[in-house]
Amino acid sequence: MARYIVTEKETRLATIHQKMKWGNFFGELKRRHVYRVAVVYAVVAWLLIQIATQVFPFFEIPDWGVRLVVMAIVIGFPVALILGWAFELTPEGIKRAGDVDLADYIAGRNRRKWIWIAATAAILATGVFAAGVFNLFAKRNSLATPADDKSIAVLPLVSESGDPAQEYFSDGLSEELINGLGQIHELRVMGRNSSFHFKGKTDDSRTIGRALGVTNLLEGSVRTVGDRVRITLELVDATDGSQRWSHIYDRDLKDIFATQEEIAKSVGDQLRVTLLGTAPVSLARPSNGNIAAYNAYLKGQYLYEQFSFESAKKALPLLKEATRLDPGYAEAYALKARAYDLIGTIRGAEGKDAFENARVAANSALSLKPNLAIAHAALGYVYIYRDWNLKAAEDELSSVHDKDSLVLRDLSTVRDIQWRPEEAIALNKEAISRDPVHSALYVDLARKLISLGQLDQAKEAARKAVELQPSAGNAHITLATIAILQKQPDLAMREAELAPPGVIHDVAVTLAQQTRGDPSEADAAIKVLIEQHAPDDPLGIAIVYAERGEPDKVFEWLDRAYQQHEPRLIGNLTNPFFERYRSDPRFASLCNKMRLAAPQ
Repeated sequence: MARYIVTEKETRLATIHQKMKWGNFFGELKRRHVYRVAVVYAVVAWLLIQIATQVFPFFEIPDWGVRLVVMAIVIGFPVALILGWAFELTPEGIKRAGDVDLADYIAGRNRRKWIWIAATAAILATGVFAAGVFNLFAKRNSLATPADDKSIAVLPLVSESGDPAQEYFSDGLSEELINGLGQIHELRVMGRNSSFHFKGKTDDSRTIGRALGVTNLLEGSVRTVGDRVRITLELVDATDGSQRWSHIYDRDLKDIFATQEEIAKSVGDQLRVTLLGTAPVSLARPSNGNIAAYNAYLKGQYLYEQFSFESAKKALPLLKEATRLDPGYAEAYALKARAYDLIGTIRGAEGKDAFENARVAANSALSLKPNLAIAHAALGYVYIYRDWNLKAAEDELSSVHDKDSLVLRDLSTVRDIQWRPEEAIALNKEAISRDPVHSALYVDLARKLISLGQLDQAKEAARKAVELQPSAGNAHITLATIAILQKQPDLAMREAELAPPGVIHDVAVTLAQQTRGDPSEADAAIKVLIEQHAPDDPLGIAIVYAERGEPDKVFEWLDRAYQQHEPRLIGNLTNPFFERYRSDPRFASLCNKMRLAAPQ
């Protein structure tokens, strides 16, 4: 048992010996310049990471390229330390550390070299980092349209009537002001969708001004009591929140149209903008001044702007009532056409009658007001999705002198179908510049970027759409598509399930299920999709078969979509899931049957 007894003295000596061993080890690290290698490696690594994060996006290198650089640097660090231990840089070249007498001349001269290398790398890294920070702030500032002194946004007027059912009236008056101010020379007026993004929000004037890229905000409230209305308005400098002008209008409801002109002229005068000569101010009013027709129009517009199948259906009887009360009500006909367009697109193969009704309504509007942009956009939409006639659509949309975001959006769609993605993206971005917080425009942009393989930029645009409108189903479906293309099946499923119930949701979920590695689940999912949606969405089934890699099934269901004249078929030829089949002669044959150019 004695040999297992260790004295206190022996324990203390062992501890001292251990410390000497560690001291020798750290001393050897210093002698072999391993510390120096670690410092220089860290500085150079920082430089490389800064270059990757700042320069790669300029050349449109995806985010995985930056991640690859970072991973390589992390993996290379221990390798660099091992090499620093084993080898030494000498005037005669690289030698094994054990074969070198590390004299002072080497330490002194090489120390200066290492210091210069580290200092130079640090300076370069700091410069690149500073440039990146500057570029980040520049990007943030450029998200909004550059502001100028002759720009304005009309924020939704607050209804103070205490009756939620009267809210449509204040919303309608806000849009009337937008339309009226839009007719003033040299005044850039933000579109309705962007202005109404801030409805019910409490952002301060400067925040809203920066987001919209305007220097002036028109805000206020509406209070209706019986047949009287009080409209309180103030013009705010969005750069500092100061009030430039304010006024209160007390009017009878029967004089509301004259009041709208008065408000538009007052604000225009305050901004010292020249009015359009003798041209009339084009407001969304009934031609006969019928207040009942106007109320019906505003209620229909309130429902249509919810952009759902059910809300569009509810809007139609109100818009029909508006045109019944005033057969010369061009704006009501145009909005009726847009509602039918929406229904026709959502109903897919069953939407033919809706598109024909949209054509009739749009032509009625144009016969009354030939320059009405929303009517041209509605008719152009019919030419694209119902007639598959791009020339007619382009002629219709190009005839609009002052193109609004809807016209630009439809023109962008035409260019995309013509396999001219760069032009399509440019038009899409122009539409966004006029309506910078309209979520649907960002979804369209994301889809076009996907067709160019720019998935990270597409993801950014789609996320912007969700930020602007969290319930935007198409944005979630677009994010699901990107996740599938980036081999992220679980993320794809989460995004697909966020889409609102309906055929498009079912297609997206089924598509995501094909990528999760369970063949039995995938087979069962597409079987259910066919049982439920073969009559109304053969295109969606073709897309799922495209992801499964079954070309015969793809073209079988594409042919069904063609035979049923499914409206969305023309806009989905550029769908990324069909890319691998575009060299198939059957794809060119489908394009020819649709009187479209095949991809080169």
